[in-house]
This record gives sequence, C-alpha cells and structure tokens, in this order.
Amino acid sequence: MGNKPSTQPPMKMPLKDRLLLSLAGLHSLARRPDGTVNRRLLSLLDPYVAANPKPVLGVCTSDFTIDSSRNLSVRVFVPSDPSIEGKLIPVIVYFHGGGFSLYSPSSEPYDTLCRRISREISAIVVSVNYRLAPEHKYPAAYDDCTDVLRFLDSEGTRSIDALSNLELDFGNCFLAGDSAGGNIVHHVARRWAASTQNWKKIKLAGAMLLQPFFGGEERTESEIRLNKAPIITADKCDWAWKTFLPEDANRNHEAAHVFDSIKVGIEEAFPPALVVVGGFDPLHDWQIRYYEALKEKGKQVRLVEYPDAFHAFYVFPKFSDTSKLMEEINGFVQANR
Repeated sequence: MGNKPSTQPPMKMPLKDRLLLSLAGLHSLARRPDGTVNRRLLSLLDPYVAANPKPVLGVCTSDFTIDSSRNLSVRVFVPSDPSIEGKLIPVIVYFHGGGFSLYSPSSEPYDTLCRRISREISAIVVSVNYRLAPEHKYPAAYDDCTDVLRFLDSEGTRSIDALSNLELDFGNCFLAGDSAGGNIVHHVARRWAASTQNWKKIKLAGAMLLQPFFGGEERTESEIRLNKAPIITADKCDWAWKTFLPEDANRNHEAAHVFDSIKVGIEEAFPPALVVVGGFDPLHDWQIRYYEALKEKGKQVRLVEYPDAFHAFYVFPKFSDTSKLMEEINGFVQANR
C-alpha cells in the first residue's frame, strides 16, 4: 500500500517561528460563534508596531489618515537607501490578510512583511488600513481599498510628507495582498480595469495574490485533507465568510466564488497576475482554480507553488520559502515595469 499524503508541513523553521506559529492559533479565541469578534481580547493577541520616521531595518514608516470618518488610513514604507532619490520608484499598494476581520498595517506580522518588501524590492509600499468585518461587511473592504487607489491617483501623495519629494512611478503601480488581501487585489483590479478611462495617472502593471482567499459551497480535496493544517481550516474560513458576506448570502457569492464571473468575461485591462500557492494550504485548490480561470481567459498569469508551505508562511521571516518569495516578487515587479 502507498503512503498516505501528509497533512502537516515539514517545519523547516527556527524554534522562535514555530512558537509564533503556535501562538497564531490563539486568534481563534477572539472569534465568537455568532460571527462577531472580541476586539478587546484581540488587541492583546495582536502586537502593535508604531510607525517610525527613522530607519528601522533600512525602511522608514509613517501613518496617514485619508478619511477619519471611517478610520481609513495607510502606513507608508519608504526605503532609506539614498540611491532612490531622483529615480522613478515602484509603488506597491498592499492589502493585508486576516479573513476580512483581523489585523491591520500596524500588526507586527504585516509591518515586518511590508518593511521587507519595501527594502528588498526598493519600492514604496502603501499598506491599507481598511474597515473590518463583521462591523463592516461586504463591500466595505473593497470600497476602502479602491478609494485609497483613487486618493493616490488624485495627487494625494503630495500631502504625505514621506512621499512629497520622491518620484513615484504611478504609471507602473502594483497591487499586492495575501489571503483576504489577495481576494481584495482581484476585486480592486477588476474595478480599475473596468474604468481605466477615469483614472488620471494610476496604471496597474501587475497584481500579486499571495495565497488568495477564495471559496464556495463545495468542499475541495485540499480543504478536506488539510482540515488540521496550521493557521486556517475550512471551518475557520466558513466563519470568515459568514462575518464578511451579506446576511442572506452563502459562499457562492461573487465576492468568494469569483470563477463564474471570470468565465463570463474579465476586463481587457486586467493586469498581469502573480498567484502564489502553498502545498499545505487548505485554500490550495481554490487558488489553482483561480489561476486556471485567468489562464483560460487568455490573461497573463504566473503560478508559483511552494510544496511545503502552509497558509501565511510569508509572515514568518526565517521560513526558507519566504526568501524565495521575495525573489519572485522582485522578479515580477522588474519584469512588468
């Protein structure tokens, strides 16, 4: 008899990151069965990192409020390398993960990740603090992230001190996001592509979807097999969709189950895409289906798979595949500028 496929990734990572991986499961304690979130408890489980205009690991950060009425803000990451002055600098607009209900740009994992992207790609990273579910359901996150793109398109960067003296390459702008943020990348890219004539200077050169959060009512093979995987399970995903989708919707709603709308037709201007998947991610099969849907419609799309990677591996800096991912992101940005 053949060996059964493993349901747990090989842990090729330092002890500290293994402990952080174990602690990540504690976030489930803040998720109530009724679809609400215990924000007070979550604040204890989500370490906050303050913005710092002085270089930290080669990157300066600052926070900027775009719309105080809905707490819409961004954290801006700027490489401290003086060689970027006078050059056109790539801009990456980043949407964090967390099932639409957790985290922010100031959460330690995302501050660390965006700082690394900024430093290693020599890019400006604009990380969006969008409204979270269940307090703000669909389509609030999509609206907020689209509005940040509109803000950048309307000369808004002139009011951000950290960016006012830099040459930003908005003609080659990239969207990036992981998990729920990867889902947001898809929907915001489609909104942009459907109305390119209404944008003044933003042109999307690429969309980077890191283990994007898609789904449906059916159970895929990877969801069933990896029901005890690190970070997420099918049940946790069901809870996240319940908090985000309209009250009367199921997981076949267009926000989660994007495949039918792609099949009907996707915009001509939809940008080249990088889709990153992990072999031990329960969402693996949905992500492969997304890649195949874009490919069938003739879109330029690159699939990168890390066989040993679990969901959200990139927030663990010492995990070997994280360094490989940084190289892929850099290569994708340089190839599409």
